Amino acid sequence: MKKFLQRLGRSLMLPVAVLPAAAILMGIGYWIDHDGWGSGNALAAFLIKAGGSILDHIPILFAVGVALGMSKEKDGSAALSGLISFLVVTTMLSTDTVALLQGIDPESVNAAFAKIDNAFIGILSGLIAAWMYNRFSHVKLPDFLAFFSGKRLVPIMSAVSMLVVSAALFFIWPVVYSGLVSFGEAISSLGAAGAGIYGFFNRLLIPTGLHHALNAVFWFDTVGINDIGNFWASAGEKGVTGMYQAGFFPIMMFGLPAAALAMYHTAKTGKKKMVASLMLAAGFASFFTGVTEPIEFVFMFLAPALYVVHAALTGLSLFIAAAFQWTAGFGFSAGFIDFALSLRIPIANMPLMLVVQGLGFALVYYFLFRFLIVKFDLKTPGRGDDMEDEEEGSVGNASTNKFSEMAATIYEGLGGDENVVSVDYCATRLRVEVETVDKVDQKKIKLTGVPGINVIGPQSIQVIIGTNVQFVADEVEKIRKK
Repeated sequence: MKKFLQRLGRSLMLPVAVLPAAAILMGIGYWIDHDGWGSGNALAAFLIKAGGSILDHIPILFAVGVALGMSKEKDGSAALSGLISFLVVTTMLSTDTVALLQGIDPESVNAAFAKIDNAFIGILSGLIAAWMYNRFSHVKLPDFLAFFSGKRLVPIMSAVSMLVVSAALFFIWPVVYSGLVSFGEAISSLGAAGAGIYGFFNRLLIPTGLHHALNAVFWFDTVGINDIGNFWASAGEKGVTGMYQAGFFPIMMFGLPAAALAMYHTAKTGKKKMVASLMLAAGFASFFTGVTEPIEFVFMFLAPALYVVHAALTGLSLFIAAAFQWTAGFGFSAGFIDFALSLRIPIANMPLMLVVQGLGFALVYYFLFRFLIVKFDLKTPGRGDDMEDEEEGSVGNASTNKFSEMAATIYEGLGGDENVVSVDYCATRLRVEVETVDKVDQKKIKLTGVPGINVIGPQSIQVIIGTNVQFVADEVEKIRKK
C-alpha cells in the first residue's frame, strides 16, 4: 500500500505542477474585480477565466495524470483512457442523466450528483484506466477483431469498466454524500468544537472531493448557517458569523507555506533546486490566493500520515479562532486577497489576531513537519528513493548512438527478453521488474559507466542513470519491441 500511494503521489506531480500559476492568475483577477468576478473589468475577466480553465478542471487533470503515471509504459493511450473513463462516469452520473434514469425532474435529483465532478472521481478514473492499460495493452484479439487489439482495446475496456463503476456509484455516492451532510448538521451545534471538527474533516476529505458536502452545510444556506453569505452581507452576529472561515487563514497564509519550506529544507541536496521551484510557487499561491492543492497534493499520498497531521492542525486552527471569536471571511479562498478585503467588513471581529495566530502556526508547521519528515524518513518531494542526488552522477551530453549502446548493454545485463518483465523510469533511474535478480549481470551494466545499481527485491532492480534517463529508457523500449 505504501508503495502504491507513493506511485500515486508521483503521478499527481505533473498535473499539480501547473496549479500554482493558474491560482495566481485567478487570484489577481479576483483582486482586481472581487465583487463582479470579471463582470466589471475586462482584464480581471481574462485572468479569472485563464486561471479557471485549469483550476476548474482539476479532476480531469488528475484523471489523465494518474492514468499516465500509473501505467507501466507511460503511453498516450493510457492518458486518453483516463479522460474517457472520467467522461463516462461524470456523464452517466450527471444530474440530467440521473433524472432521465429515475424519470424525475432534474431539480428533484439528489444534490450529491451535482458534485460527481470531483478529485476523487478523477483519481479513480485514472487508476482504472491505468489498470486497463497494464492488463489489455498487449492483448491480441482474433483476426476479425485485430484492429481493436492492444492499445486500441484499452479505451474500450476503460469505458466498459466505468459503466460498471457508475452503476455502483449510482447507489453508493448519494449515501456517502448525504451521510456527510447529516454529519455536518450534527456538529453545527457544537460551537467552537464543531468548527474544529469541521476544519479537520474539511481537509481530510480534500482527496475525495467530499469536503463539498460539509462546505454546503457551513458555508451556504443548506441548513440556515450561510456563513459566507451572512459575513459579506454583515448580517449576523459579530464574533460568530465567519467562524467557519476564519481559522483557514492562519493555515493557508502561514501554515502551509511554512510546511513547504520544511519540505524544501528536508529534500536531498541534489534535489533542492527542483523542490524549491515547486514549493516557492505553491507557497505563494497558498498565501496570496488561498489555493492549497499545489502543496497538499504533493505530500498527501507520498506521506499520508503527514497529511492527517495537517488536517488536525487545521481543525485546531478553526477551534482557536472560533473560541476567541476572531473572524474574517472569504469569497474565493482564505488567502491574503480575501483577508485584506474582509478587513473592511463591519462584522469582522479582531481579524488581525488571525495574523498573530498564523505566525504561531507557521512555527508549528515548520518545526513539526521538519521533525516528522526526518524522524520517520517520510518520502516528501525530493526525498523519494527514486530521486537520486545529483552528486551520484548522471550521464552527460551524449549522442543517440551512445544511448543506444548503453541501452543495449544494460538490457543484456538485465537478462534480456527472458528475464525483463517491465521497464519504467523516474527522475534519474530505470525501474525494472525482472523474473529474478539472480540473472542480472551487474558487472556488465556497470561497464556502461552508470553511477550505481539498487536491488529493491527479488524481482525489482533500479539502474541509476542520471538526468538523461528518459533517452536510455526510450532506447531500451526500442530493443524490447524488436
